Amino acid sequence: MEIKQIFDNKEHFMDLFLLAYESEDMINKYLHRGDMFSLFDDDLKTISVVTDENNGVYEIKNIATYEKYQSNGYGKKMIQYIIEKYKNKCKTLVVGTGDSNRILTFYKNCGFTYSHKLKDFFIKNYDHEMFDEGKQLKDMIYLKIDFK
Repeated sequence: MEIKQIFDNKEHFMDLFLLAYESEDMINKYLHRGDMFSLFDDDLKTISVVTDENNGVYEIKNIATYEKYQSNGYGKKMIQYIIEKYKNKCKTLVVGTGDSNRILTFYKNCGFTYSHKLKDFFIKNYDHEMFDEGKQLKDMIYLKIDFK
């Protein structure tokens, strides 16, 4: 298993990004200003983008694993890599996600704790309704890890 940073042709991975973030317009707002990482285990399994949000805060903007490889620990490996890479570079690492028990539990198991929420984020920022586990996503839930 190997994790590499991607510097060029980031849009080449759009199909995978769209699994986690259903809007190319939203992805394009951060894709080229963030650090992109890819996890390979024979072939590509997982990608992620981390952005510098200023004042010592970095944000995991996107993490996605191809569906056929989900639940095999690739997402967790990527999160562990990101935590290790940024723990001495920032004071806080944040991630925003929908109000989904499955996803919130994943991040909490990786060491994140609740930070805050943006009410109606998904309603205001997407041109279609979004669902996870049959539940409409409305609010963006932010979780964080404080390093310093």
